[in-house]
Amino acid sequence: MSDPRITKMARVLVQYSLGLKPGHEFAMGCPPLAHELGLAIYQEAILAGAHVFVMSDLPGAQEIFLQHASDAQLDHVDTIVRFAVEKFDAYLEIVAPYNTRELSGTDPARQSRARRAMFEIGQIMAERTARGEFRWCITLYPTHASAQESDMSLREYQDFVYSACRVDLPDPVAAWKKVGERQDKLVDWLAGKDHVVIKGSNVDLRMSIQGRTFVNCDGKYNFPDGEIFTGPVESSVNGWVRFSYPGIYGGREVEDIELRFEDGKVVREKAAKGQDLLTALLDTDAGSRTLGELGIGTNYGIQRFSKNMLFDEKMGGTIHLAVGRGMPETGSQNQSAIHWDMLCDMAESEIVVDGELFYKNGQFVV
Repeated sequence: MSDPRITKMARVLVQYSLGLKPGHEFAMGCPPLAHELGLAIYQEAILAGAHVFVMSDLPGAQEIFLQHASDAQLDHVDTIVRFAVEKFDAYLEIVAPYNTRELSGTDPARQSRARRAMFEIGQIMAERTARGEFRWCITLYPTHASAQESDMSLREYQDFVYSACRVDLPDPVAAWKKVGERQDKLVDWLAGKDHVVIKGSNVDLRMSIQGRTFVNCDGKYNFPDGEIFTGPVESSVNGWVRFSYPGIYGGREVEDIELRFEDGKVVREKAAKGQDLLTALLDTDAGSRTLGELGIGTNYGIQRFSKNMLFDEKMGGTIHLAVGRGMPETGSQNQSAIHWDMLCDMAESEIVVDGELFYKNGQFVV
């Protein structure tokens, strides 16, 4: 029997998150395991009048590519991908892994090189998004692999996913609009502010947000959602942070990451596990050691770490910092082929903005 939450999720993604209209060119990346959700989205997109192009994933292909591709192949950008990013109106990526650790044995330097090749594509996406020309969204279909990674049964994980997406509610769109209204108040309070101090047992950072914009994330680009974020002034970040949760990139875990920033750059990095991957990714390009994002999770319905940053960075009571590419709509100037979010618990921490307490021990106080 089909899960009615899947049909509801497809409708919300097409009508609310992506806002598809008649004539829109829409590309959807759909792995085989997500075919039920993919078909539901396809139907909703067709009913909306969109022109739909489906890109199907081949499980295991990325591992083969990273192991055997020549330098020329690692540096190549697929023509179809470039065309879709340059010309289409909307793109949806569905995550539905067979094996979350598929890339655990790959060479970090080759991962970094392949990521570097996507620099221009990432910039085109970011710039078109900032201009309002391109809508994109990332979501997840619950699989056994993701459930196991999260230490849950498949049924428990399905409930976790659909609850975080609010598609277990009678009117998910109304629920996400309420999220947007609440976060508007936070974004409005932060407008025009400058100096941010984040201090606690795992963090002691100072940075400027002068001239930068906080973005209200209410289910449009990530699904689920629930955060506010900005791109700090690039040269302003100073101090250190220890990330409470492992950083995960390409299925590999990097544990107990510590970063020290001086004048906006990571000048020293340390990890108890995965040091080689951490350093390789930070050395990807000129912008990969710069902080591209400061985000604050607002989704208090997500109450456990699942080893999937689509969910984890939204957890209420956490902040996330992303090295690499900043989003132009925030005013960020940083360009990079990577954008790697890392998660920090804020249970015993505070955020002070222009001398006024904004956030304490995982809760907003303004």
